[in-house]
Amino acid sequence: MSASVAHNAGGNAITDGSARRLLVTGGAGFIGSALVRALIRETPHEVLALDKLGYAGTLASLRPVAESERFAFERVDLLEAERLEGALTRFRPDAVLHLAAETHVDRSIDGPAAFVESNILGTFNLLQAVRRYWAGLPAAQRDAFRLLHVSTDEVFGSLGPEGRFSETSRYDPRSPYAASKAAADHLVAAFHHTYGLPTLVTNCSNNYGPYQFPEKLIPVLVLSALAGEALPIYGDGGAVRDWLYVEDHVRGLLAVLSRGRPGETYAIGGDTERDTLEMARAVCAALDALEPRGSSYAELIAFVPDRPGHDRRYAIDASKIRRDLGWTPQTPFEDGLRDTVAWYLANLEWCRAALGGERLERLGTGRA
Repeated sequence: MSASVAHNAGGNAITDGSARRLLVTGGAGFIGSALVRALIRETPHEVLALDKLGYAGTLASLRPVAESERFAFERVDLLEAERLEGALTRFRPDAVLHLAAETHVDRSIDGPAAFVESNILGTFNLLQAVRRYWAGLPAAQRDAFRLLHVSTDEVFGSLGPEGRFSETSRYDPRSPYAASKAAADHLVAAFHHTYGLPTLVTNCSNNYGPYQFPEKLIPVLVLSALAGEALPIYGDGGAVRDWLYVEDHVRGLLAVLSRGRPGETYAIGGDTERDTLEMARAVCAALDALEPRGSSYAELIAFVPDRPGHDRRYAIDASKIRRDLGWTPQTPFEDGLRDTVAWYLANLEWCRAALGGERLERLGTGRA
């Protein structure tokens, strides 16, 4: 990383066009790597990405920015408190964006301990380390500093056919994953109210886009279809999610970091509700157009037993971030989905490397 980009002490967080130092946890994951790539591509900021490189984190997702003098990477598990504090001390960030988390509901059903460790204890360690670092900053830097914690709409539980989640929705997590993220959200809020740490929290809807680990719905459908295998749809396929293109989410995060008020929560959604069966058919239609075969890939759709406790519907009311920060999603769903499917078709080697030679298998049956 170049030393030529000055460390700027004053001003509000990343709003005045000056180069800042931003530390991103989970920087080799799906959303984290999209954030890092956007920061290097579109801003003058220096970025330090931390990641433990677990099963879903891969340096290949950071390859497009690996040669930038404004980018650096350190392999750090947030459970390693000393290494975490060392990274903060050496890099001296102006803001920390916390995206490191275990995120797959099915995996949390089979093995919840990893989610408690990463999402709760890891967040606690980060908060402790950041609080000590922040308290030691000069006054101007301390006032400008921000910690942005990225969470999920799953902490709010399951919606009926009407209504949407907002920043004031009651917490009602239904899976070990959602419960671990809810606990992390509460810890962040407590550190703001108790210690004055300038935190921001976002709760987003389902992300999709390039570089998503192949266990998630869209890449599972693409890879299974290309292999001529059944496309597994849980239950009756009626579980509804609000789909948000990852690049739009990144823009929302930067809006919150730049203009959000410390102590506030911002819900970020794509305003694009689709049930699982609709998503599968849309992916198949994109594949039919981009990689045609003798018959439609939709013929491979097959229903499988539902996951235990499967939430029926999520949807986000993003009016607060639209009104207060001027953010709106920019990517039409059809365009984002087509580009995502095209990316996977062009990057099958990335998928194979991410999977490490393992086959995709059904998780989250509750049998473990």
